Amino acid sequence: MTSAHDFYNTTEKREIISVIVQNEDSVLSRISNLFSARGYNIDSLTVAPVPNSEYSRFTIVTVGSTRTINQIVKQLNKLIPVLKVIEHRNCIEKDTILIKLPIVEQNLSDIEVIVKTYNGSIQHITDDSIIISATDDPKRIIDFIKIIQRFNPTEIVRSGVVSIER
Repeated sequence: MTSAHDFYNTTEKREIISVIVQNEDSVLSRISNLFSARGYNIDSLTVAPVPNSEYSRFTIVTVGSTRTINQIVKQLNKLIPVLKVIEHRNCIEKDTILIKLPIVEQNLSDIEVIVKTYNGSIQHITDDSIIISATDDPKRIIDFIKIIQRFNPTEIVRSGVVSIER
């Protein structure tokens, strides 16, 4: 149960919310409009069909006060065709990244060691570039990006967070 103190607490917190919806046209638009109309920010949004069903799962990472998060959940529950809103409390979350780096011969072994440290691997090598990937906790992916900057990446693409309750 939420106390009055928690409800009006203005401390910003990161929240992962999964939304199970009927897989139909304009659902993404309705959810993004809910956030934009109220001035809520989406830090990460991942959408994929739920296997063997007519549903999709949205995984939304947002930041806000307890009151803001409560409002987001209430508004999401009012949307049609939302079937279920899950506020994750004890979950495993992963983020995937693809990075293209210019090839510099002396750096290949260094890159490989760093990539393996972040549960990654080399995906593709051409004459002038190397593409690496990693899947890890979002905080570790942020650290990975900081470390890999010294190799002057030419392109970085992140997937967005996915999560599942333990």
